[in-house]
Parts: sequence; C-alpha cells; structure tokens
Amino acid sequence: MNLSWREKKVAFLGDSITDAIHVGTTRNYWQDLQDWMGIVPLVYAINGQQWIDIKDQAEKLNNEHPGEVDAIFIFAGTNDFNADIPLGEWWHTEMKMTNHNGTDVRRLHRIANTDCGCVRGRINTAMAYIRDTFPEQQIVLATPLHRGFSQFGPNNIQPDESYANALGLFMDDYAEVIREAGAIWSAPVIDLFSTSGLLPQRPAYGIYMHDPVDDRLHPNARGHEKLARVIMGGLSVLPPTFR
Repeated sequence: MNLSWREKKVAFLGDSITDAIHVGTTRNYWQDLQDWMGIVPLVYAINGQQWIDIKDQAEKLNNEHPGEVDAIFIFAGTNDFNADIPLGEWWHTEMKMTNHNGTDVRRLHRIANTDCGCVRGRINTAMAYIRDTFPEQQIVLATPLHRGFSQFGPNNIQPDESYANALGLFMDDYAEVIREAGAIWSAPVIDLFSTSGLLPQRPAYGIYMHDPVDDRLHPNARGHEKLARVIMGGLSVLPPTFR
C-alpha cells in the first residue's frame, strides 16, 4: 500500500470504463486502488460520455464536495474517437501589442481554442475550469485504452482499432492528444494506451475483456485489476495533493 495516498479523496471523471455502474465488469479499477492505496474514491464518470462532458462532471464534483477533494483522475477520449470528433487545434494566433523591456512591440500571440466541436477545444475548456477551480489538487490524465471489436446491438457495432473512424483518424491519434494535453496543462499523464498491457484486438486478450466475442471494449474485473496495477504505479511517484 502506498501510504502517501491513504485517505486522500480522489475524484474519477470519464466514461464507461470508470462509471460506478460497472459496465462490463463486477469491479472497477478504482475499487482496487481503494483497497491497495487506501484512497477514498468519488466517482463522477458516466457511460458513453466524451471530453465535452468532463467540465460538467467537474462542476458537479465541486458543487457536491467543495474544498474536499485532493486529486482528480481524468480517463476519457475513446468515445470522442468513436463519435468521429475532429481533433482540432490547441491555439488560435493573432498579432498583438505587448511591452518588452520598456518598448511596445508587436508579437505573435496565442489564445487557447475553446471550440467544443473538436477534442483539443473540449480539453482546453474542461482543463481551464479544472485548473481554475482546483489549483491545489493533483490533476492526472490517462490516455484511452486500445479498442477491440464490440457489438451492443444491430445499430451499435464498433470495429476494432485497426479501422480508422469516419474522419480517417486512428485511436493512436486520440491517445497522442491526451499526451499533448499533459504538457500544455502541466498535468502528469498515465499512458494506459502504451503501458496497460491490454491489447483487446489480439485474440489471447479476451481473458481480460467483458465478452471475448461481442465486447472487447470494456475490461472485465481481471482487466480492471491489470489497469489498477499500472495506475497505482503511476500514482505512487506523484504527490497526492498540494493542499
């Protein structure tokens, strides 16, 4: 057990992988973290939600637990890929006057893109709120997982990640945006896409997924335990709070 995280209140924002209704599993990774690290989980993730919803989850957290939370863990992005959301840009640029060493000069100036029609704009919008509202809290980002085939009904069939989405973008592209977000918003990133060891598109990894035939998107309890071990390793080297 990592004692530095013991009894720290950690909020979990994201999608079905984190939702407390246990989509495709009997137990989520944050429950393993609760047992192993002694954290107090506050779960606000909702099945099917995208980065556009993260700000709303954070606002609900702040309304229900004002001044209480120690850290926030954000694990989202796979539904943005599936919904064909464009990646967009981090910045808009313009020429603007400023003072440099006592002299007014005209310099290229950048402004964060907050267009929620694209992933980078959604992240900027959510992270601006989170950073302004929780300046003393540890904020941790996680990349989405690899995607295997899933079929939840005749009108909800999702190919594995060897297929691009309708924009011609691959899951890798969305994971890279989360890595970039860590640098832009000075937040540590636990790169689960690269380090979780879950490859649901490979036949042998059906043992970690909810249904080896029809749901290789959601990890089962064994898959969540594997996730939790990697996340615990990432959290253990970070201060749990700055409060």
